[in-house]
Amino acid sequence: MPELPDIAAYIGALETRIQGRPLQHVRIASPFLLRTAKPPVSAVEDHDVSELRRIGKRIAIGFDNGLWLVLHLMIAGRLHWKPPGAKLAGRSQLAAFDFSDGSLVLTEAGTKHRASLHVFGSEQDLSAIDPGGIDVFSASLDSFRAALTAENRTLKRALTDPRIVSGIGNAYSDEILHAAQLSPIALTHKLQPQEWKRLFTATRETLQLWIDRLQSEAKNGFLEKVTAFRKDMAVHGRYEQPCPRCREKIQRIRYADNETNYCPHCQTGGKVLADRSLSRLLGSDWPRTLDELEALKKR
Repeated sequence: MPELPDIAAYIGALETRIQGRPLQHVRIASPFLLRTAKPPVSAVEDHDVSELRRIGKRIAIGFDNGLWLVLHLMIAGRLHWKPPGAKLAGRSQLAAFDFSDGSLVLTEAGTKHRASLHVFGSEQDLSAIDPGGIDVFSASLDSFRAALTAENRTLKRALTDPRIVSGIGNAYSDEILHAAQLSPIALTHKLQPQEWKRLFTATRETLQLWIDRLQSEAKNGFLEKVTAFRKDMAVHGRYEQPCPRCREKIQRIRYADNETNYCPHCQTGGKVLADRSLSRLLGSDWPRTLDELEALKKR
């Protein structure tokens, strides 16, 4: 799922292409995409784009008549900049937003139809889809700590809860925790003051690093390759590859459709965290250290 750096890069790319320009026509090919009926989506046609804004992991497009289009790309939704009037062909192409210089096309891989489009009648109405998490770039260390300690949660869960922190998901939480050298299952109520400083700094610096990288990519053309797995990431999606800091093999915890990647040497004091899908089978035989894990693989 596109997260804060990806959404920021999308918005930066769109600002140079559509801000201040009239949206000529909206074409919706999928009946599952549009989630609101009033105002009608046609009400934004022939109106200038006045503002682009990030709301969590959503892209909000404001118009000079006070209306807003809000796109949530979910897991498989992506945006593409195509020639004007680009044809919508195939099930993956859900909608097109036509401008004089090009068409913004929304696609979604797969068949689960999770991506969504909402039309809101005023800026005040946008609050209905704002989960309420803090913006880490405007937060202080104290407000960051207060938000994450409102409940006793694991760091991974706290960072990815949109009601706590805005815009962070599975991929960048892995990168943040590796940069902070903290375990994904450490509890927020047990962190020490110096660990909070490391986490706060790592959160801001990691997100800014990727915002800068992705926006630099977008300068060479529209951001077409938005993915949760990037070759320059330290741990996310790099299971059993060497940690860039210590060269130990990256490990993972798998659950549902997600996985958490981490370095045992840098983040968990050498302890291998239980992978739920395997620990149910192995029970008490689940390895506790890297040496035990390697021995298990040789059986």
